[in-house]
Amino acid sequence: MATLWHNLQVVGQPKVNAIITDGPTIRWLGAIDDARDYQQRHDLAHAWVTPGLIDCHTHLVFGAQRAHEFDLRLQGQSYAQIAQAGGGIAATVQATREATHESLYQSAKARLLQLITDGVTTVEIKSGYGLDAPSERKMLQVIRQLAQDLPVTIRATALLAHALPAEFKDEPERYIDWVCQILPVLHADQLIDAVDAFCEHIAFTPAQVARVFDCAKQLHLPVKLHAEQLSLQGGGALAARYQALSADHLEYLDEAGVAAMAKAGTVAVLLPGAYYLLRETKAPPIELLRHYQVPMAIASDCNPGTSPSLSLRLMMNMACTLFRLTPAEALAGVTEHGARALGMSATTGRLAPGFAADMVAWQIDDPAELCYWLGGQLPHQRVYQGVCDAASSI
Repeated sequence: MATLWHNLQVVGQPKVNAIITDGPTIRWLGAIDDARDYQQRHDLAHAWVTPGLIDCHTHLVFGAQRAHEFDLRLQGQSYAQIAQAGGGIAATVQATREATHESLYQSAKARLLQLITDGVTTVEIKSGYGLDAPSERKMLQVIRQLAQDLPVTIRATALLAHALPAEFKDEPERYIDWVCQILPVLHADQLIDAVDAFCEHIAFTPAQVARVFDCAKQLHLPVKLHAEQLSLQGGGALAARYQALSADHLEYLDEAGVAAMAKAGTVAVLLPGAYYLLRETKAPPIELLRHYQVPMAIASDCNPGTSPSLSLRLMMNMACTLFRLTPAEALAGVTEHGARALGMSATTGRLAPGFAADMVAWQIDDPAELCYWLGGQLPHQRVYQGVCDAASSI
């Protein structure tokens, strides 16, 4: 049924004060006097309307939590020191392997509902805390179940090259062999939409990541990369060489990497939550990214160790305050550029005819308020696939 949404202001489109959706798709935008052929009306009470928010980098499915590591970092231990002592990703791997499907589902569902009530309509969720066949499959099945049960679009990313599990200690090449064997199996079972890897001195080398990406390429799966978070490894250029959808973190990205990403169309995904929690001092090269016109997305990076964030709007604020993005850049980062980082720019992330009818009507005086307020819930109506969500706060 066609629905007219009116009495609204579309951010970035001053001449639009009405939208017609037809089922899950936007059919028309324009002036209210030109609206035709609709069956029902919905008054949005002068709201500012944005596309539904897109969280393009999360690790929402995991066992347990790592609050004690937060305490250790406050006492002076680094991320690398904690990892080398058996904490970090390895600790979450153990907890995730021991968790049941149901317990992983329920805990992830609770976290995802927090994002949904914050205005998120599309989210990416990575595996990578199982690092063996049964546990990775369990995580990916949880992700698929979440997509079936909740009003949100989910992309599942296989992050098997996340860390070296204990059973492959000191044998990273043999582990990469295993990754390249299991990826086709998971893909055949329709459990994954993309492939990711962690290119870092505490994780995998560019050569090892390239082997994983070669496997993904054979499967016609797009790739993404955790790159240049703790050191310069050439990850940005590596991601570009494989036409990656995105390279993420990027604190140590250099100009050569920026130029390569610009040429390849690879999105820079900024993760200010991890930057903040790890108390990093080297920010991503924002001015270089602007100069080379590399699209900048923003994501929560929700994970138990370095970014236990449940608010994408808070990440927008952090991107502005810590990285000096403008509010307009931050909004583009969680809409248009977030969609591009997931390979979905032809269907979502914008309010335009033919795009998904995913949008949020915010009861605010100025769009900059989306980045201005710290915490809490801004009054809003969340529309997912043309339906006003029950989780909306007005």
